[in-house]
Amino acid sequence: MASDDQIRSDIIALLPRLRRFACSLTGQVADADDIVQMAIERALGRLDQFQAGTRLDAWLFSIVRNAWIDEARSRTRRGRTFVAAELGDQVGEDGENAMHARLEAQDVWSAMQRLPAEQREAIALVCVEGLAYREAADVLGVPVGTVTSRLARGREALQALLGAV
Repeated sequence: MASDDQIRSDIIALLPRLRRFACSLTGQVADADDIVQMAIERALGRLDQFQAGTRLDAWLFSIVRNAWIDEARSRTRRGRTFVAAELGDQVGEDGENAMHARLEAQDVWSAMQRLPAEQREAIALVCVEGLAYREAADVLGVPVGTVTSRLARGREALQALLGAV
């Protein structure tokens, strides 16, 4: 069994993936950072609940997703909104290739945000984060067939939104 120190180290290594997943859920970098922070606080407070022999990333993705659901519900109740991320995030990048890559990523990001939440979550977990269908199903709390269906519909919708053949 991994020590708490090893698990903490593994959590740190997963932060970029957790942030990326949170961004796919929230649509905002600042919101995603807040969700990841909440999730990490929860995970560290509940390390004793992590089951040795299971995937740490899947456990953390579940915590991130639940933190987002809690926050979304809370926002609905409070009517609270967050300010969009500042424009200074892109300072220092230069070059035509970087610009084209960023535009393509922005197109995909925009298309992803237009998908229903269920399809967006499935695509983010399987296609972006590399979870197996079974692991994604566990994170989402649905049968594997539902994940498969959401992925198929989501991929088809993305292709249509992006103008792919």
